[in-house]
Amino acid sequence: MDPVAAKYLGAGLACIGMGGAAIGVATVFGQFLTGALRNPSAAAGQNVNLFLGFALSEAFGIFSLLIALLLLFVL
Repeated sequence: MDPVAAKYLGAGLACIGMGGAAIGVATVFGQFLTGALRNPSAAAGQNVNLFLGFALSEAFGIFSLLIALLLLFVL
């Protein structure tokens, strides 16, 4: 396989992680809204968990973007 083609293939596969991060963020917020609608009095106490889940999902997405950019421009 041509090294340039392998580099592009690896970068494309790393970009799948960004899609996974989008799905993760949607799941976190969707489950929070489901729980908040079921028990509105407990929703305020779950804000820390909400933001922690959001931050971790976005961190994985940014990490996969970093790997894709490294594969494209550095290696």
